Amino acid sequence: MKGAAPTRSRRASSSGQRRDPELEAGTSAHYEDPAYYAKTYARRTDDVRYYVDLAVASAGPVLEYGCGNGRITLPMARAGVRVTGVDMSAPMLGDLRAQLGQEPRDVASRVSLRRGDMRSLRLGRRFPLVICPFNAFLHLYTRADVERFLARAREHLTPRGELVFDVSMPEPAELARDPDRAYATPRFRYPSKDGPGEIVRYTERFDYDKVRQILFVSMEFSPVSGGERWMTPLAHRQFFPQELEALLHYNGFEVTELRSDFDAAPPDNQTSMLVYHCRPRRSARAGRRQG
Repeated sequence: MKGAAPTRSRRASSSGQRRDPELEAGTSAHYEDPAYYAKTYARRTDDVRYYVDLAVASAGPVLEYGCGNGRITLPMARAGVRVTGVDMSAPMLGDLRAQLGQEPRDVASRVSLRRGDMRSLRLGRRFPLVICPFNAFLHLYTRADVERFLARAREHLTPRGELVFDVSMPEPAELARDPDRAYATPRFRYPSKDGPGEIVRYTERFDYDKVRQILFVSMEFSPVSGGERWMTPLAHRQFFPQELEALLHYNGFEVTELRSDFDAAPPDNQTSMLVYHCRPRRSARAGRRQG
């Protein structure tokens, strides 16, 4: 992960390139170190409870896009639900497989993993519940990306199945931050597989491409001992609520419920996370059967 990607150029707003190394790095680098990922999000549990409750209510099986190293997958399987997990990250899937090897046989047997692109992977199965947790949807950077993903999601849903995903709300103050300013956070011990790890200084830089509506985050790590510094990029598309509702509508989905921050309250100006519950519209389901 060290030296994963250079700092981006703020002038690089072109969308005409067939390959975009900047976006490729921003999509993958954050998921190359499962130990760091697990430690960073260990206290994020509200969404775990939310999706486990949905999975149990659906009775499964569940299709999870962006399963990573099992932060939500494993609790669903432990709750007795069969899960098919899809992810692009080989390191994260490898870590999840290693964890499954330590689980009771009945839990491990409920989990099936596939490495693949959620915009194109076809499983040939349908599920009563399809989920895309923790901003995985924000790695869909273009309208075409969204259309391809939603088409796959529809294909994998049973006739009355439900698609549920959560996305962070765009924060104008965050998008307006000076990209040349480094925002510091408290030091912490960066985890290591071979030992206790090392204490690092951690800073973040935010650079918003307002043409493509993509927020580029540079996560910078500097060992206190003076060792090699490194940077991990992360790219997230920013979807505004009305824009996302329109994308869902014109791709054959209706929003049946919109929740705020994994509780029952409706969204308001204090909301930081939106949870979308969606079903294929009747006309879209009829068209799919006729096609």
